[in-house]
Amino acid sequence: MRTRIELEEAVDLITSSLSLLGEETLPRMDALGRTLARDVRAPMDQPPFDRSPLDGYALRSADLAGASREHPVVLPVVETVYAGMVPSRPLAAGEAMRIMTGAMLPEGCDCVLQHERTDNGMEQVSIYESLAPHANYCDRGEDYKEGTVLLSAGTRLDAAAIGVLASAGIGEVSVCRRPVVGVLSTGDEVVPPETHPLPAGKIYGSNQDLIAARLKELGISQLRCVLSPDEPQAVADTIAALLEECDLVLTTGGVSAGDKDIFHQALPLLGVERVFWKVNLKPGTPAMYSLKNGKPILSLSGNPFAAAATFELLARPLLAALTGEEHFALLPLSAVTEDGFPKKSPGRRFLRGVYRRGKVALTGKNSSGLLSSLVGCNCLVDIPAGSPPVEPGQTVQILLL
Repeated sequence: MRTRIELEEAVDLITSSLSLLGEETLPRMDALGRTLARDVRAPMDQPPFDRSPLDGYALRSADLAGASREHPVVLPVVETVYAGMVPSRPLAAGEAMRIMTGAMLPEGCDCVLQHERTDNGMEQVSIYESLAPHANYCDRGEDYKEGTVLLSAGTRLDAAAIGVLASAGIGEVSVCRRPVVGVLSTGDEVVPPETHPLPAGKIYGSNQDLIAARLKELGISQLRCVLSPDEPQAVADTIAALLEECDLVLTTGGVSAGDKDIFHQALPLLGVERVFWKVNLKPGTPAMYSLKNGKPILSLSGNPFAAAATFELLARPLLAALTGEEHFALLPLSAVTEDGFPKKSPGRRFLRGVYRRGKVALTGKNSSGLLSSLVGCNCLVDIPAGSPPVEPGQTVQILLL
């Protein structure tokens, strides 16, 4: 087991040990926010027929030569075609058809004139303008042709992509499978938030809800959440049970070096491969990573902000490696500080911050045990080891959450 490693090495050890979970097929609307596992090709032309882009008259451009308000071309109206209808016959020379937006154009038509440029006649129409061939004419397949790639593998499906799928009559798609995640919080002092009154000496467990809620924000919906006391065999048994139905397990608490940091006893009982313990960063130094039959177990500090920060720094690359979905990765940016941080940073430190339009405001108290100042945080400020206090107006590197 490696110890006291750099963050980048920890991420590499995590991601290099994992394989993609594969893919699954979902109904179109259930796939919103998911990532395509393979290309989607058009099963049809769109539009599926030549159609009118406006309300007006389907015409033959050759019949309109010289038309003007002073010298209109007058044509008989032989049919009215509404959207959803099929013209009963082709358009012959010297004829007009009233047509509505989206309606199928008749054979023989090569242009459409909006009704405002006519007298809007019902049985015959006076045409006040000539048109070039193909004016105001939407061709079959103008949007896309049958067989073309509508959406490429790796595309994250947003509302527009769902609309494109619907336009092609595609009811389900293959997407990257996302993991079932077990979330285990440990601690004899921890009780569920629903416990009232709060027993003396106990605290409400926030880490489990914090991590579970963050997973759901990122689009991981299948969760198994468990609390466990600080007892090695109980923890080992709980992790084993979670791994039976989960693709990975995230734990909080019990990873430091105190009497009650029982993961050093629980993980050997489980027979895991211990990959690393302790990462050179603050907060969250005692983060631990293990594998059990190829399934990852990422163990984070019990301090709330430490758990939150190391989730972003370590669990998100893990999720990206399992799913192949790029949006799980953090986005690095440069920003200018609006305020300062008074402490030196002998080791690498991550501060919580709020990023807006190129500037980052530090969110106040940065103790690893404090949770309230995490509210509104949308980035982590990466302070290199050996840095002096942060000054206002300083350029820093951030990771956008």
